[in-house]
This record gives sequence, C-alpha cells and structure tokens, in this order.
Amino acid sequence: MSRQDRHGSRRSLPRSPRFRMPRLVAAAGALAVTLTAGLATPLDPAPRRAEAAPAEKVLTVAVAQSVDSLSPFLAVRLVSTSILRLTYEYLTDYDPADARPVPGLATDWAPSADKLTWTYTIRSDATWSDGQKVTAQDAAWTFDKLMTDEAAATANGSFVSNFRKVTAPSPTKLVIELKKPQATMTALDVPIVPRHVWEKVTDFSAFNNDKTFPIVGDGPFVLTDYRPDSYVRLKANKTFWRGAPKFDELVFKYYKDQDAAVAALRKGEVSFVAGSPSLTPAQAASLKGEKNVRVNDAPGRRFYALATNPGARARNGEKFGDGDPSLLDRRVRHALFMAVDRKTLVDKVFQGHAVEGQGYLPPRFSSYFWQPSASQELTHDPARAAELLDRAGYRKNADGKRVGKDGKPLNYRVLCHATDPNDKAVGQYLEEWWGELGIGMRLDCLDNVTDPWLAGEYDLAFDGWSVNPDPDFVLSIHTCAALPGTPKDTGATDNFICDRTYDNLYTRQLAEYDSAERATLVKQAESRLYDLGYMNVMAYPNAVEAYRTDQIASITTMPEAAGNIYGQDGYWSWWSAVPADDSGSSGGGGSTGVVIGVVAGVVVLAGAGLFLARRRRATADDRE
Repeated sequence: MSRQDRHGSRRSLPRSPRFRMPRLVAAAGALAVTLTAGLATPLDPAPRRAEAAPAEKVLTVAVAQSVDSLSPFLAVRLVSTSILRLTYEYLTDYDPADARPVPGLATDWAPSADKLTWTYTIRSDATWSDGQKVTAQDAAWTFDKLMTDEAAATANGSFVSNFRKVTAPSPTKLVIELKKPQATMTALDVPIVPRHVWEKVTDFSAFNNDKTFPIVGDGPFVLTDYRPDSYVRLKANKTFWRGAPKFDELVFKYYKDQDAAVAALRKGEVSFVAGSPSLTPAQAASLKGEKNVRVNDAPGRRFYALATNPGARARNGEKFGDGDPSLLDRRVRHALFMAVDRKTLVDKVFQGHAVEGQGYLPPRFSSYFWQPSASQELTHDPARAAELLDRAGYRKNADGKRVGKDGKPLNYRVLCHATDPNDKAVGQYLEEWWGELGIGMRLDCLDNVTDPWLAGEYDLAFDGWSVNPDPDFVLSIHTCAALPGTPKDTGATDNFICDRTYDNLYTRQLAEYDSAERATLVKQAESRLYDLGYMNVMAYPNAVEAYRTDQIASITTMPEAAGNIYGQDGYWSWWSAVPADDSGSSGGGGSTGVVIGVVAGVVVLAGAGLFLARRRRATADDRE
C-alpha cells in the first residue's frame, strides 16, 4: 500500500511436520546491509577506538521511499509501517510460512458464543524498552484512542469502527466488545503503544514521534535515531520476548536515486536493496552473476494501478480539488483503461517480472483473488475505447483532439513518483496510447505526491498497495467512511471513492465469519470496484530484491517457500537475519520462541473453532 507514496502495507511463522524451526533463506529484500567492521561511515555516530569491544554488526537497508511519519497513528507508507512493525508489537502476528495468525502481544484469544465479545490474554513477559511492563491497559488505551480521537484514527481507524467498548480488567486481560461480528479480530494490524508515553500527546495530527530518542517500544528493535530523507537507525532489543535479533543494529538508508542504491550494494556499502519497491529488470539483470550478490525474485503482494480522481470530497459533503470533470463519466474512465495494453507493460516495462493485472487483490492471496468475466473485462480494445468516448460526447476535432461540448480538449495530469522508474516508463506508453485516441496527458513526476493527492489536485495517478493476508484494510480505504471529515482533514481514503453499493458489500464481508462466504463477498466488492473504473489494476509486480551473501548468511522470506524479504507481514526477515560471520549459529536470535508461539496459536485457534486462514494487508501495504 504509501499513501503510498503511494505504495502501501504491513505484517508470519513456520510450518511443520508442523512445527519446525523457520527455514532461514539466503535471499534478498528491498534493503541494504552494511557490516561495519569498526569503520567510521557517514552513518556512524563516531569512530570507535581500537581498544573498544568488537564492532557491532550493522545491517543497512537501502530504501527508495522516504518516511512520512514515525507515528503509528499517522504513518501509511510502506517504509514507515515496516519500521513501526519492528518497534511496536501487535496483538497477533502472521506465520511466515502460511500467514496463519500466531501469538504476538496476545498469547491467546477467544470470542463469546455470539462473537460480539473477544477476550485476549496479554503476555506477562513483555517489557517496554524503558523497562516498564507491557500490560493490557496499554492495548486498551491504544484502541480507545483510535475510537475517540479522529486524528489518531488517521492510519488505522477502520480496525475499530465496529468496536463498542475496550477494557482491561487486569494487566493480562483485554476485552473488546463489538457492535456486530467482525471477522478481522485476529488480524488487527494496530501497533500497541505505551500509554505512559503517548497519553502526554495533545495533538495526534501533528505529533510525528520523531523528536525524542530512543523511542519507547516493545518490538525486536528500538528506534534510536532519525534524519528525514536520510536514514532511520534502530538497535536490537536485547529483552524482546521472542529473542534478540542477531544483528546489533539495523539502518534504513534513503536513496533518491535507485541506481545509486544498486551501485552501493555492488560495492558492499549496503547489503540489501529492493528498490521502489522492487528492482527494475535492468538492475536485477546487472546483479546476476555478481560475486557475493544474490537476487530474490518472488511473487509479490502488491498491485500496480492507475487511479482516477472521482471528484475529491469530504464526509460533510464539501467538494474540493480540481480533477477533470470528464473523468466523472464512467465511459471515459473505461475508455482510458481499454486503451492500456497490460501484456505490453508486463513484457516491456516489467520484462516478465510481473503478472497482468485484473482484480484488486493479487493472485498470491488465492482465497480472495478475483478475475472479471469475459463480458465484464476491460480488455485492450482501442476501437471500443474510441466508441465509448464518442458516446460520452468527446469527439475528435479537425486536429484529431478529443473535445467536449465546451470545446476544451481532454488533457490529463498524471501523478507520478519521481523515484519509481516504472511510473515514467508506463507513462510513456500511456502518452502514446491515449494520444492515438486524441487525448493529451502530462506526467507530473514528484518526490512528494502525497500533498497534491490529499488536496485532490490531480486527474489520474499511479497507485499501488502492498496487501496483507487479510484484505480488510485495502478494501476499507475505498469506503465512504474513509473520506476526510472536512476538506481540511486527512482521511484514510486512498482515492476519495464513495459508493453505497460497495460500502454495503464491505460491511457484509467484515461481519462474515464463514471463510468461504466472506471470500465470496470480498470478490463481489472487487467486482464492483472494477466496474466503477476508478481503480484500474495494470499489473502485479514480483518482489525483486538483492543482497550480499558475504554479509547476510540467512534470512526468512514470506511466504517461506518463495516470498519477499522487504515489506513483510511482520518482522521476520530482519529479526531472523544472521550475519555471515555467525552462520554457524541457529538463526533468528530466538527461533525457539517462534516455535512455541506457533504451537500456542494453533491450540488457541482450534479451541476457539476459528478459521481465519489468511489475514491482513500486506500494505501497508503499505501502505505505500
């Protein structure tokens, strides 16, 4: 998911003979790792003295997306939510093998007979990085803040919109009462924050959590330093309940130029790089055969789409922005997409490292993957596209330009991420294909697409989200409830879509506990979104990443068999990563704790009679 900038997301454990240790795969992610053998680098706080203790093992991840916020109440970009996933625990986590819910901050959970009350047992062995105990009161306060403060609900408010009441009767007991059944109760991807720190915040819309370090958290890493558009530094949490990471320090280093990040990987200055959010085919090819470099190319959890401005508006009814009014006509939106040759984009831009786009959710999530029927599909058909434009009243003039009744030619602005080479490459094809229809376009490639996007000041935009195992979040961002309260507010909406038919389907799937029935409703919601034509998915890109094997001995992918490293539904990759010089040791710094957690989670799920096979958005994400 980003607001993406605008690519979105979030949040796994092993499989067996059912409970074997997680397989640590020497594979690479969207980041870069530097093992600093005592050398001072621009990221080092100071050179170490020769007589000092052995140099810390530092893993540096090269990222092509800047942080939007370090507040878990505001952050939506993939890089931000990925970092926050490392610093704050959630109630439940996802098994990296198959995305089953497993214990996180909660050791077990159970619903009442009517499914309207959920009781979670909060672990007693978790502590905040400042030494205070983590309790159920922290979780209750976090959820209550989302329920009562609209600014605090910016990023994750959709998770609690159906909550009636949240209480903590004891330090290890959390009780959530619902208005109606909610199928995502083991997929609440909400970072739990320390109440004793956050209750001092007065304005959640303005507090970015980036002024005082170290930031108090309870995840596998503690955030110790941050410089905007430069780096985020984290230290291993030696008291993490699942076990300490093997690397002492984790650094996310921002590269505006993706080629520069790849060059840094090649020189050993970083050890993990994934791109924005993946390497381009040319970059991946250039690394093939490179000594001590491995390229990981796996099915991704992200979709790559073209979003159309549906007319920005707030929940109070006020309209804003300056989207072209011609795009309010569904025939125009369909015509634009029917001019797009998705196969050409997969073959020429992604060079086979992607799958042609169809429904809203990627095929990796097979339970929810939807495909349009033959009669419904907006296939590549320029002649049909031209016919639709004629019917909509936009005919060609003597100069071959499509004009409306007011005589003004159609000329669209397309928001483009300056750091994403794919946006620019696809934009060139769109300019050609739409030009053949008589439609002009201009690529607006910006470092920050968020501001014009929130203001509704665009016509179309490249969009994409990293999807979680449970699709609820990426579905929720297209509901009317996700719109900003007023034009001055920031809502959870992705693209200002508000459709009552879609809303009804979204509400029904959220309340459905039967997995098959829920999947059917999710697919119906995808079908409605497809027909509306505001979100046109062009491709499902692979996760293409690379890392240095002389610096990382092993690392967990998700899914375990063939998956991504960067932007996982959890912290497994960075928590499990083993330095090359530690390759003889068992992975993860706490693998035994993982196995115990999975066993406990399975027992609980069986006792509760739950299904919950696949949960939560990958965006996060992401969002992106």
